[in-house]
Amino acid sequence: MADDRSIEDVLDTIGDQHARTVLAAISQEPGSAKELAGQCDLSLPTIYRRLELLQEHDLIVERTAVADDGNHYKVYECNFDSTVIQLEDDEYKVRIYRKENLPDRFTQLWDDLGAE
Repeated sequence: MADDRSIEDVLDTIGDQHARTVLAAISQEPGSAKELAGQCDLSLPTIYRRLELLQEHDLIVERTAVADDGNHYKVYECNFDSTVIQLEDDEYKVRIYRKENLPDRFTQLWDDLGAE
C-alpha cells in the first residue's frame, strides 16, 4: 500500500540522524526504548523523543509486550518496507510502502485498479 506524505515532513523526520539510527535498529529487530538506548548508544530521553517523532509520521508502530514477571512494556517496530520520493509534474511526492499482509495488499491493488 502506498501512502502520500508531505515531502518536508518525511525528509525532516528521516533527516534527523538519531531518528535514522533508531529506525535502522528497529528495522532489524523490534525493541523497547531501554533496549534501543543501549543498542543505539543514546540517552533514554533522546530515544523517546525520536520514537515520538517516528510515530507521529507513522513510520513505526508500538506494541505492548508482557515480561516473564507479568509487567507490561512497549516494543517498537518499523512500519514500512520502503519510501520512494518521486518527481511528478514538477511536484515531489513521497510514497511510503507499508508492511501488510497479502490479502490487504490484494484488496488495495484491486481498489487502485478500479480507480483508473
